[in-house]
Amino acid sequence: MADKGVNIRVASGKRKAAIARASIRKGAGRVRIGGVPIEIFEPEIARMKISEPIILADAKASAVDIDVEVSGGGVMGQAAAARTAIAKVLVEYLEDKELETLYRGYDRGLLVSDPRRKLPKKPCGRGARKKRQKSYR
Repeated sequence: MADKGVNIRVASGKRKAAIARASIRKGAGRVRIGGVPIEIFEPEIARMKISEPIILADAKASAVDIDVEVSGGGVMGQAAAARTAIAKVLVEYLEDKELETLYRGYDRGLLVSDPRRKLPKKPCGRGARKKRQKSYR
């Protein structure tokens, strides 16, 4: 049973096979990725990518707690999905047009999930593009 006074929003982000779901509530500025605080999240390059929308939001993000659950894909796909989910949920929760404009100007991928997917395998080959070599000898 949810409290009526608690304002919680949820948003999702996708990249390749990775799907992230971020929930936001009033708090002290904590961000957790799969239960791990973002300050100790590894690898560092993924942590930097995930923290971009939080850094851009600056003081606006310091009054909320964000929890992100990520599944599927690889490390960087999960990082891209998580950053999209965080940016979407911040814009939705704060209802801030300036923040949305800032995100769109910085990188459109912050608010729009990446639609690209893996190309399907074709016959007579090992993958989507690679074919068996021909030998005419």
